[in-house]
Amino acid sequence: MARGLGKGIGAIFTELKADQEELVQQVAIKQCRPNPYQPRKTFHDEAIQELKESIIRHGILQPLIVRKSIKGYEIVVGERRYRAAQEAGLEDIPVVVRDLDETNMMELALLENLQREDLTAIEEATAYKNLIEELHITQEELAQRLGKSRSHIANLVRLLSLPEPVIQLINNGELSMGHGRALLGLANKDHLIPLIEKIRTEGLNVRQVEKLIVEMNNKQPEPKKKKQTKDIFIQERESVLQERLGTGVKIHKGKRKGKIEIEFFTDDDLERILQLFEE
Repeated sequence: MARGLGKGIGAIFTELKADQEELVQQVAIKQCRPNPYQPRKTFHDEAIQELKESIIRHGILQPLIVRKSIKGYEIVVGERRYRAAQEAGLEDIPVVVRDLDETNMMELALLENLQREDLTAIEEATAYKNLIEELHITQEELAQRLGKSRSHIANLVRLLSLPEPVIQLINNGELSMGHGRALLGLANKDHLIPLIEKIRTEGLNVRQVEKLIVEMNNKQPEPKKKKQTKDIFIQERESVLQERLGTGVKIHKGKRKGKIEIEFFTDDDLERILQLFEE
């Protein structure tokens, strides 16, 4: 199972390695259901159809790995083969049954998908995050177990701190992982959505986005106008009028003249205020 993985990966989770003499058995496909910890969330129809044609011609060459559950079997490794077998109309599929716990299922599912290197950045990040939380280990410890660099895992997991709409854009390929990493550096998150629209409409590459974010972060905000403190006498008069009229009152005092603003909400409210002036 280690073929195609980086140096050191072959030793990962040694307790999960397949025994060469494991029994392959045929089970009804309707008794199987997908792995709830499957990191891949998107299965491309074209790839499933190609695998379906191969299964029709040659059968399933590599058995699926499953674990026994209360109702049938849960697929640990081989969900694409399972989906393609369904498309091909197979009634039975070859499996190897293993005694695995929840953590083992997560580990094996991630390892299988990392071998193929076709997970999206978000799917890979989510799988790392789930393993870290499930195994109660650090990013450094996970990196050592997977033969990955800690920075690779850290950079991916950080993408999950982006707003959900941005995560979805990365997951469906409208934004790249590089775009996502650059967007993490944006200081004012209020500018995030407008910036994403600019990236999409103008087709900005990662370097252009990084440069733009540096410029945006260095731009000094316009100084706020100093709020003038209202004369204490004016504030007192406003309070008196508000209490007398039962509504909001603002007194504006200018150099030569001033004005009083009295709030009302309905015609009846206006009539009520006017009657107070007649008393």
